[in-house]
Amino acid sequence: MITTSGLTKVYRSRGREVTALDGVDLHVREGEVYGVIGRSGAGKSSLIRCVNLLERPTAGTVTVAGQDLTALAGHGPRAGRELRRARSRIGMVFQHFNLLSTRTVQDNVELPLEILGTSGGERSRKALELLDLVGLSDKAKAYPAQLSGGQKQRVGIARALAGDPKVLLCDEATSALDPETTRSILQLLRDLNRQLGLTVLLITHEMDVVKSICDSAALMENGRIVESGTVSELLATPGSELAAALFPVGGDVSGDDRTVIDVTFHGDAAARPVISQLSRTYNIDISILGAAMDTVGGRQVGRMRIELPGGYEENVVPVGFLREQGLQIDVVERADHESVLVKDGAK
Repeated sequence: MITTSGLTKVYRSRGREVTALDGVDLHVREGEVYGVIGRSGAGKSSLIRCVNLLERPTAGTVTVAGQDLTALAGHGPRAGRELRRARSRIGMVFQHFNLLSTRTVQDNVELPLEILGTSGGERSRKALELLDLVGLSDKAKAYPAQLSGGQKQRVGIARALAGDPKVLLCDEATSALDPETTRSILQLLRDLNRQLGLTVLLITHEMDVVKSICDSAALMENGRIVESGTVSELLATPGSELAAALFPVGGDVSGDDRTVIDVTFHGDAAARPVISQLSRTYNIDISILGAAMDTVGGRQVGRMRIELPGGYEENVVPVGFLREQGLQIDVVERADHESVLVKDGAK
């Protein structure tokens, strides 16, 4: 549904060049919620603004629903007619809501329809329908100043849906909200994704957002995507930075003659007493150095860092036992007094 190829954006100011996007290749499948995560300055907001051509890329292509937007004339407010028509099928939700304070809630939702030339009666009907969809049917005549932050964002989402888009872009849509309101907005986005078949591209710096609703995710650093895939694939990938960030575990090695492993549990394995079975089967003492457990996409997922007595060569069989149980195993080695991850136990 959304594909970028070699997407590059270079900003020029006072003789200097800053590369915000450096050859980004991204593929978002139809009907999925895709999260792009990274630190401030990683290029996330530039990416989303190039996807709907609020910013024109310096190089590369952006294809949405089979249409190459970069082949259409203009950008931002100077977009040509064909680009404006294409962008009307892409909804945009902003971090700070961007509501017009002098318009009522209903009038704010009607604004995109007004720009499209929709008749007054149809605008009113559609706006009230959308406000009901986002749970604000009783706030149609209120003004933005009378709303909470979460309610303002719901109005922003309703406005983004006015043109019946197939794609919804969310730029840090929850970062200005408290945790409880964030959860309710994320649940609303997931519900809309399922009810309307929306494809959602979500920019965020919060791991909890990815954990809560994303089917797939990408990690951005310095204008590049350094890791991407479905969340389940990432959790099963040895050495995945995203998986480690989603489920961070810590714990220091207690001695030189020890084997430390990070164990990732998926699905049914998360509910089985695998570690106690390992201890009983091989009569070994196991130390739990750290653990994290949560639900991702309705499935329980967890990570645990454990320590086994003896070097890795002495623990090949116990480690093999854990892999036979369907667990993802990453062996952690001690080098120069720091823990270094060894992918899939390679020596």
